[in-house]
Amino acid sequence: MKFDFSDIDSGASAWVLVSAALVLLMTPGIAFFYGGMVRSKHVLTMLMQCFMVMALVSITWIVVAYSLAFGEGNRLVGDLHFGFLSHMDEVVPGYTGTSAMVIPPLIFVIFQMMFAVITPALITGSTADRWRFEAFVPFMIIWSILVYAPVAHWVFSPVGWAEHIGNTRALDFAGGTVVHANAGAAGLAMALVLGRRRGSPDEMRAHNLPFVMLGTALLWFGWFGFNAGSALRPSGTTHDTQVAAYAFVNTNTATAMALLTWVLMERLYRGRATTLGAASGAVAGLVAITPCAGFVSPAGAIAVGALSALGCGVAVTMKTRLGYDDALDVAGLHLVGGVIGSLGVGLFATTSVNPAGSNGLFYGGGFQQLGAQAVTVIAVVAYSFMVTLVLGGVLGRMLRNRVTPEQEEEGLDQSIHGERAYTFQG
Repeated sequence: MKFDFSDIDSGASAWVLVSAALVLLMTPGIAFFYGGMVRSKHVLTMLMQCFMVMALVSITWIVVAYSLAFGEGNRLVGDLHFGFLSHMDEVVPGYTGTSAMVIPPLIFVIFQMMFAVITPALITGSTADRWRFEAFVPFMIIWSILVYAPVAHWVFSPVGWAEHIGNTRALDFAGGTVVHANAGAAGLAMALVLGRRRGSPDEMRAHNLPFVMLGTALLWFGWFGFNAGSALRPSGTTHDTQVAAYAFVNTNTATAMALLTWVLMERLYRGRATTLGAASGAVAGLVAITPCAGFVSPAGAIAVGALSALGCGVAVTMKTRLGYDDALDVAGLHLVGGVIGSLGVGLFATTSVNPAGSNGLFYGGGFQQLGAQAVTVIAVVAYSFMVTLVLGGVLGRMLRNRVTPEQEEEGLDQSIHGERAYTFQG
């Protein structure tokens, strides 16, 4: 079906383009957030990996991944109709009737590309200090095709199976399952594939907390484009005028509540509040509110923020007891936070905020929506974990995933890239 370019809303188009730029800024934010948390001899490697993901996934998205995510295809995966961004004068499948877009399809491609970029970048936090560059590069390309694109089709595309669970549909406003639970599960799988870092968990203190806070600030700022931009318009008809505004205020509210809750927990249990704890709490809140942002009220956002800090805080402390080395807590923050947020939709969603959504359990909607959320997040986590485990294992046999002990000891910045982040001269 041809797209009617006479119906384009210039304000909505500008809104989504600006939001896409904000989302792109989040990947450098992740680079600084992760870079500050590793030891100084690995910081450039973290920055390099994030910037490589920006390049690799951008090209992959244009060539094939967008078409697999949003092409007609079937309920499991799209087709190749939009490969190399062909047929950009056609309606994106499923976006018809009341769901019809008022922005050009190419702008939608750009916005969704930024989600596709940041998702695999999150995985690098689990694998810090030990992933061989020659294995990392093909992994990111293949993972984007085999994991991200199908999962995006399931949940984000109106023709995906998550839109047709019985008499309801799973709701994910901006990527709690597609981005965060997905990346968290993949990060956990790759942490298991690569094994523990040398010396873990000892001597692994963050080397640059100002970098961590800078990365957190960039993430918080960019996340407004991530969530509010997912409304695809700043305003609309009378019944959906405020969805973007709700998404914006809920993003800030949940993040603030999660930060305060995490800092309070640190103060109660450790006797002091830390900047790393404040940053972790903020990220937990940002992750958890993502699927809820355009479906819950500010009161619901406060609840989601508090629950995310509690749940993610516990998860982060469990990795040492469970014996896996998720270096920078990707599973603890993104997997657990994404699950909490996705289930939170089934608890706190209300049609008074978004008539296109549904009422959650606490708003008289019963268990139906909660059930759809649970089915979807379980499927996404299981698929991402298993495919990543297999992909990591295959690449390990072909290319060797892990750097040598000597390279790890010297530091990946020098041993792989021949550079040092800091040079001190007396």
